[in-house]
Amino acid sequence: MAHANDEITKAVIPAAGLGTRFLPATKATPKEMLPVVDTPAIQYVVEEAVSAGLRDVLVITGRGKGSIENHFDRNRELEDALEAKGDEEGLALIRASSQLADMYYVRQGAAKGLGHAVLCAAEHVGDVPFAVLLGDDLIDRRDPLLRRMI
Repeated sequence: MAHANDEITKAVIPAAGLGTRFLPATKATPKEMLPVVDTPAIQYVVEEAVSAGLRDVLVITGRGKGSIENHFDRNRELEDALEAKGDEEGLALIRASSQLADMYYVRQGAAKGLGHAVLCAAEHVGDVPFAVLLGDDLIDRRDPLLRRMI
């Protein structure tokens, strides 16, 4: 049984929704992957989790959300191309996203709402406390809100 003083190390990010509030942009691109300047929104969410000490991140995905997994995975072909042209800055940027946290994914079979999406995390989180972060809620990184909430 989990206790209130247990250390929280897991984050759950539901990202399986249809993104209907952001149409037409989300017809082909998951809303979590829409850029805020030059970074996908979901990367800011994962960075917030990591800055609060949560390195075990489970993303609940759905149909058409493969780009989220790809974003946090290594892309050796791109890395090799950047390295060949001497683009150390670009190389560091793309490597950083794949080294942020231990990323896991579970697919929600049908869009049945936020509660069901969080329930899809049950096997991964087990009986320990965890934080739920929403993929379209961006918090100013100068305000460690999640850390204070934990």
